[in-house]
Amino acid sequence: MLKRMIRKQEGERKSTTLADLIALHGAGEPRAVLPRGGYTGNVVAYRCIRMIAEASASVPLIVKEQGAQLTESPILDLLHRPNPDQTGTQLLQEVYGYLQTDGNAYIERLDDGGETKALFLLHPCDVTQQDGTYRHRTASGERVFRPRVTGEVPLLHIALWQPHGEGHGHPPLKTAAPAISIHDAACTWNRTLLDNAARPSGALIHRGTEAGQHLTPEQFDRLRAELDAGFAGAMAAGRPLLLDGGLDWRPMGMTPAEMDFQNLKNSAARDIALSFGVPPMLLGIPGDNTYANYAQANLAFWRQTVVPLVRKVGEQLGQWLDPAATIRIEPDLSAVEALAPERAARLERIAAADFLTDAEKRVAFGYPAEPEGGLQ
Repeated sequence: MLKRMIRKQEGERKSTTLADLIALHGAGEPRAVLPRGGYTGNVVAYRCIRMIAEASASVPLIVKEQGAQLTESPILDLLHRPNPDQTGTQLLQEVYGYLQTDGNAYIERLDDGGETKALFLLHPCDVTQQDGTYRHRTASGERVFRPRVTGEVPLLHIALWQPHGEGHGHPPLKTAAPAISIHDAACTWNRTLLDNAARPSGALIHRGTEAGQHLTPEQFDRLRAELDAGFAGAMAAGRPLLLDGGLDWRPMGMTPAEMDFQNLKNSAARDIALSFGVPPMLLGIPGDNTYANYAQANLAFWRQTVVPLVRKVGEQLGQWLDPAATIRIEPDLSAVEALAPERAARLERIAAADFLTDAEKRVAFGYPAEPEGGLQ
């Protein structure tokens, strides 16, 4: 029976069958959401993380053995369809997203008869690590992953580097947190100005006919209520302020040039983008002149952020799925449209190299030194 109950022994999850684990992962439990306010609440961080996760997941992964690309392989099938609920692209997109928001990603391998049958992603917030043992909290208890006799762990931990060596990765979202706070504060300030567009920034001064004369509490409350009702909000923008009864208006506050919230907001947005490795030009943030044009910025994004991340995940997946190290999982960069201009320029340089023979050029292009059937 596919969805039979998993027995608990001594408060820990012991070895289970493949069907049990598939039932545990795919029994309709609601997926955990990212508990990251900076991701869900800040437009710049949200866009950066989505760009990185979607771009990285769009890069196909290929399997090589002894340098030759495999067209058929159980590992290749696993990468295309890791579990009954997800495609390989969907699972990898979550992996890359968790690396940006938490700095860690955990993939569980479900084996049956010595073969890996499925891969499932665990939420980083539900996993703790200590002395090589991983504990996964679930709604029905706790599951423990310990190293096997061979030293393998049926759980792959992918982490972004951090200097403290505590076994946990450092997320870019944490580095971007101060800039996100500034950006959010600037957005809140601008929204407040919009909501109070016509509320005068200044002070009403009562000049009574007699020295020491003040407004009564009833007069003060009535005046404040009239200001809130008639001069606050965007719909009251531009409405003139009429004063009587010895009232005088004195403007106060800083000028827009002094406050300069727009530049502060753009500066914070650039810091957020740089924390994630996304060129600000790709986000439409003004004031960034690092790259001459959009194409150069896009190429830098793929070369400096996306490709290294995909290589890291591919290498760790290959070592984990094949401890004998006979296969390698690599990104297929030839399928990345954003890198096509770079590939075309390289091929032109090789074709124009007079010091290379035709056989050497064929090898550089990725073909055999001699055409099939020999030279004609």
